[in-house]
Amino acid sequence: MTQIDQAVGIREGEELDVQVVDQFMKQAIPGLEGQPTIKQYPGGASNLTYQVDYGDQSYVLRRPPLGKIAKSAHDMLREARVMEALKPVYPYVPNIVAICDDHSVLGCDFYVMERLKGIILRQDFPSDLELSEADTRKLCLNVIDKLVDLHTVDAKAAGLDTLGKGAGYVQRQIGGWSDRFRKARTEDVGDFEAVMSWLNDKMPDDIAQVVIHNDYRFDNVVLNPDNPFEVIGVLDWEMATIGDPLMDLGNTLAYWIEADDEGPFQMLRRQPTHQPGMLTRKEVVEYYMEKSGFRADNFDFYEIYGLFRLAVIVQQIYYRFYNGQTKDKRFAAFGHAANYLEKRCLRLISESRL
Repeated sequence: MTQIDQAVGIREGEELDVQVVDQFMKQAIPGLEGQPTIKQYPGGASNLTYQVDYGDQSYVLRRPPLGKIAKSAHDMLREARVMEALKPVYPYVPNIVAICDDHSVLGCDFYVMERLKGIILRQDFPSDLELSEADTRKLCLNVIDKLVDLHTVDAKAAGLDTLGKGAGYVQRQIGGWSDRFRKARTEDVGDFEAVMSWLNDKMPDDIAQVVIHNDYRFDNVVLNPDNPFEVIGVLDWEMATIGDPLMDLGNTLAYWIEADDEGPFQMLRRQPTHQPGMLTRKEVVEYYMEKSGFRADNFDFYEIYGLFRLAVIVQQIYYRFYNGQTKDKRFAAFGHAANYLEKRCLRLISESRL
């Protein structure tokens, strides 16, 4: 059995009050006994995720980050309710155990879900996970298949058809992310104006309105430790909505760094897409279109959009670090990352046939 993903020690300044958590958990989940052990998952740069254990009973608590956050971002109640609605039609969603909107508990909205015990692939394969090139390709295809499956969910049957705002998703995304970047820009980061202008000029119409994840990556997928080809869970539904599936794929490809990509892009790699057997970005697009039936003659817009959106997310996090709202030293170099992503977008724009 390959090593199961584990939480670690809690970062300075992000501790939870154990007694308060214990009181809430015992009210929400009958039969819990003893005192909880609380650890924190080290991955992720947005919401804070903790493992709460009572002996062999294990749960996950999700709460927003500390410091100033963008309006409407990190909506824990929305995320939990989306997961509850999706679970019956997309079984890879963890069960929600409890939802709390009482800020006297932790000072914020939060929720508790079941912990899916499995493998989560982060920057590299675990040391005890030995896959051949063919095995790696099989795993890669299975993970992409779950994104295709999500995009075929009947949103109306799941009660999620009102989650989005209807037609015009692409336009709203370009306008919204542009506005967020301008509000989060710091003086040491480029202005992205040329990138935003190009995206605004090249916007296609929505190709469909489906349930999209908006942050689908290997480190948001849980694999069966006894069969690492099998996906048993998909995590982090914070940004899920009804929208354009190719925009969702573009978001995924922003994190899809290949073995021969340039050094600065390699520095951003947080999933093992560089391993022999992994599909290239081009192959991912071709496979996805073949399996899903959604098509675009030119994927450049979606790829550049995904990179720009990633840059905005990076910049929003860096803004909090820059202004002393978080002490997490992982974020110190995020300004450099945003500057690199601007250069990458501009190069792809110069090479595009759109």
